[in-house]
Amino acid sequence: MQTRTKGIVLSETPYGETSKILNILTSDYGLIGVISKGSRNIKNKLRGVSNKMNYCEYTINYKENALSTLIEGNIINSFKNIYVDMKMAMYSFFIMDLIYQTLKENNNKDLFNILESSLSKINDGLSPELISIIVELKLLKYLGVTLNLDSCTNCGNKDNIITIDVNQGGLICKECYHDGYIMDSRALHLIMMLNKVDLLKISKLEITDDKVYKDIDDFIYEYYNNYTGIYLKKKDRIFI
Repeated sequence: MQTRTKGIVLSETPYGETSKILNILTSDYGLIGVISKGSRNIKNKLRGVSNKMNYCEYTINYKENALSTLIEGNIINSFKNIYVDMKMAMYSFFIMDLIYQTLKENNNKDLFNILESSLSKINDGLSPELISIIVELKLLKYLGVTLNLDSCTNCGNKDNIITIDVNQGGLICKECYHDGYIMDSRALHLIMMLNKVDLLKISKLEITDDKVYKDIDDFIYEYYNNYTGIYLKKKDRIFI
């Protein structure tokens, strides 16, 4: 079936002498595998639309549960600003890898919008650190392990929240807290705010305190590794 769909290339693998196999996250079909014939040749018309992170409108011969074939494509956004900044690129690749792993658990078409929005915001200059945290929080829904960041996980109280607990999966109020970890109040406020952010609507986002960011990042890292079955790369080991 020949069809047109918007998509972002998550990965590319050489195939034969001149072709590629692409994993494309599409707006209509979720994640699909596509062969891009001859796209490794310099003069091939598919070369420019078969690169990782390109956001294009594709015409494909679509085969459900099988390898589809790329016919042509038109670039919508190449996210060129990301490619000239190492930090922006590394966080973008981190997000793409995390979404790819999530798609293996839940091939939901909504993930296309999360990916496109996050890459667009990073490309526009918004904080890649905070965009990555927003994406991590949003993906928990599709992995079936959403954090409770609206009220105390034990009693439902919305007041006197003092920390967040990995083992209990959410916020803890003063009355229910007994011992253990207490997140910095600035970090706690920020993670609650970021959980509600609409990626499409934000126009300004930054953080000036590295400790606040690290507190949130360490918590999310532990939560993912405990409950999602996804290997989450430690950012302080890859963004150096």
